[in-house]
Amino acid sequence: MKRLNWQISLGLSLITVSAFLYFIHYKIFQDAHHIFIFLFGDIAFVPVEVLFVTLIIHRLLNEREKRAVMKKLNMVIGAFFSEVGIKLLQYFSQFDHNFDEIRENLVVTTNWSGKKFSDTSKSLKNFDYRMDSQKGNLEELRNFLSGKRDFLLRLLENPNLLEHESFTELLWAVSHLTEELTARGDVGKLSNADYAHFSGDIKRAYLVLICEWLEYMRHLKDEYPYLFSFALRTNPFNPNAAPEIK
Repeated sequence: MKRLNWQISLGLSLITVSAFLYFIHYKIFQDAHHIFIFLFGDIAFVPVEVLFVTLIIHRLLNEREKRAVMKKLNMVIGAFFSEVGIKLLQYFSQFDHNFDEIRENLVVTTNWSGKKFSDTSKSLKNFDYRMDSQKGNLEELRNFLSGKRDFLLRLLENPNLLEHESFTELLWAVSHLTEELTARGDVGKLSNADYAHFSGDIKRAYLVLICEWLEYMRHLKDEYPYLFSFALRTNPFNPNAAPEIK
């Protein structure tokens, strides 16, 4: 209410100043006709000015702000993959019965175009993933995620994540899997229902993680070629990848 009163007071003050200036103009030049010509001309231009400001300038400013936010968010995503994501892809691949099939599609090269990234992401979203929580080492996965729990929570506290729904979904999926794993005792002696539940949780996180990794790789290729070079040499899906330059 106080804010509204302040705005009303400011508006009335501006109108008063404007009326006073018009009055001074009339007193000096004694030309009401000239005053009203420009007054109505300015009023007639107001809709065009509103259109220009709201639909063009405002949109340009929003786009600029959004690009700045996304740039900062991509730095957060980069920290996630350096700290958690790449290693997590390696762990998840242990539970994937069809890993050899999808790996062939994820050996990214410098020749990949934007369309190649998009087509690969679409095809992998429709891929028939067969995850088995008993195929890999759940204990190692739990220990790894437990050690990264604080890091994941700090990422979720970042307000900029609201601008990136898919990455937020990824963090929630990984955080949920972490909570489920840490809530169990001996993950080597679970019921079949528990193992089936973990297979579903891993599959959910795995699918989103792969798609986000592809999007991150595309971003690096377009914006940071030197980081993209290192990402290619540490590609978790490339069996021949090595950080050393040969």
